[in-house]
Amino acid sequence: MMKRRKARQDFEIAPDEIFLDSSNAPDFDRAMFEGRIEKPLPRSIFISISIILSLLFIVLIVRSWNLQVINGDYFAEESTHNSLDVATLFAPRSVITDINGVVLAQNVEDKDGVMRREYPIPSFGQIIGYVSYPKKDSKGIYYETEEKGVAGIEAKYDALLSGKNGQLLTETDAVGNVRSEGTIIPAESGKTVRLSIDSRLEELFADAISSTVNNKHFIAGAGVIIDVNTGAVRAIVSYPSFDPNVMSNGTPSSVIASYNKNPGNAFLDHAVQGIYTPGSIVKPFVSAGALTDGVITPNTVINDTGSIAIPDPYHTGKKFIYNGWRALGPVDVRRAIAWSSDVFFYTVGGGFGNQKGLGIDRLDYWYQQFGMGSTTGIDLPGEMKGLVPSPDWKGKTFNEQWYLGDTYFTAIGQYSMQVTPVQMARATAAIANGGKLFTPTMLADQVPSYTTVPVNPTMLQVVREGMRRGVTEALASAINLPYVSVAAKTGTAQTGTHNQYDNSWVEGFFPYDKPQYAFAVVLERGPQGAGEQSVNVMQQLFDSLHAESSSYVGQ
Repeated sequence: MMKRRKARQDFEIAPDEIFLDSSNAPDFDRAMFEGRIEKPLPRSIFISISIILSLLFIVLIVRSWNLQVINGDYFAEESTHNSLDVATLFAPRSVITDINGVVLAQNVEDKDGVMRREYPIPSFGQIIGYVSYPKKDSKGIYYETEEKGVAGIEAKYDALLSGKNGQLLTETDAVGNVRSEGTIIPAESGKTVRLSIDSRLEELFADAISSTVNNKHFIAGAGVIIDVNTGAVRAIVSYPSFDPNVMSNGTPSSVIASYNKNPGNAFLDHAVQGIYTPGSIVKPFVSAGALTDGVITPNTVINDTGSIAIPDPYHTGKKFIYNGWRALGPVDVRRAIAWSSDVFFYTVGGGFGNQKGLGIDRLDYWYQQFGMGSTTGIDLPGEMKGLVPSPDWKGKTFNEQWYLGDTYFTAIGQYSMQVTPVQMARATAAIANGGKLFTPTMLADQVPSYTTVPVNPTMLQVVREGMRRGVTEALASAINLPYVSVAAKTGTAQTGTHNQYDNSWVEGFFPYDKPQYAFAVVLERGPQGAGEQSVNVMQQLFDSLHAESSSYVGQ
């Protein structure tokens, strides 16, 4: 009884209990917990929580002891054999096609599962170019991760073709097993490059040039065919060339060595990087300038006696003799173009007797207006600009004054004048289309861009008539064909230390009545007397096109 009473005495009655009665209960806001008696948590709850936390702490200590002390060496050794590697995800290089969708460069998987570049038409090496693959060191680690274009279109449009590489994160264990793998940055494919080239026309053109070079003992050749109304390049050939499959793979070394030893320079793009003395193919452009300037008229006649003689101002009684290739008698400008009268163009260029000439300043002006002496802007790497000689250039280069004879030789495309085949195809297109000097383009569907040559359109028609007569009755008669009408101008430039070699040229356009394509061909360093062989290149090409009923020759 005493114990029970003592327990009751220990209870404490809170004020809430004293004032709580049923009369005011309805007035309590139950949502605010009014009218509720709060009791303290029992001590057992705190004891239980303390025990649980103590147990967890003990478990953590034991686990840490196990990992760091008992098995620490084992786990440390194991972790050193796991690795995280960031690998390059190589972007697929895009394809190159011709205007009709024919694939000219693509990716194929080799026997080892590696993607390699393939070039289905090896003869297009100079134009398409080739690639350099990513490179590894002796440990198999890539120190160069880009697949780069080295020449031609592959180099010019490398950024467009190559895309962007990605990254792959890989975790491997001690025995090389992949534990996890994930892409950090996805690879982006390149974009397809579609060219303005017609691969079939290109193949036939290349065959005609290579066979003539080899059969007639030239060392090299090049040719360009361009759309006269847009500047789009339909075919562009450089021979000798290289197999881009060989160059990309770097083997066989014997083949690469043969490219280096070739006297025709297989690694030079002769169409845009080769510079050549043009010879008589400049005569249509000299004619256009002289007619526009009023130096001559379409009816001006000059007697070609085979040479002209100019008194030597420094030695009384002596004369400088400037020979033509042949005495042609009285010639007007149309006949002079067709038969390539040197005496006519000596006179028109520098003047003789009572006939005024253009003079070197206007001669250079007209050459430059037709794009000679400057790059054309074609989208191929390494284009050369050539040279139009002038008194200022001669003074700076040789510290010599300019003579009248220098003007004479410049007027027939000799002396130090140098041009590229693509320049001459472009300039010829300007004669064919009425004076528009287009920027040659290699990509399909490019917006045409041109400057206007300030030449009299009526006088250009006179020049075209002279070039047509060159085919129908004179030096380019090998391409006087029944199935396509062609206008052309031939040229021969002597080269070598003793002028023992000939460079053979032909330029022209077709069809004559409604020009659509212009062309220029050069064959380099053939034997003397081989100057007409470039015309035979075009004859072979036209015959091949006709045999296939090609639309290029009106079929």
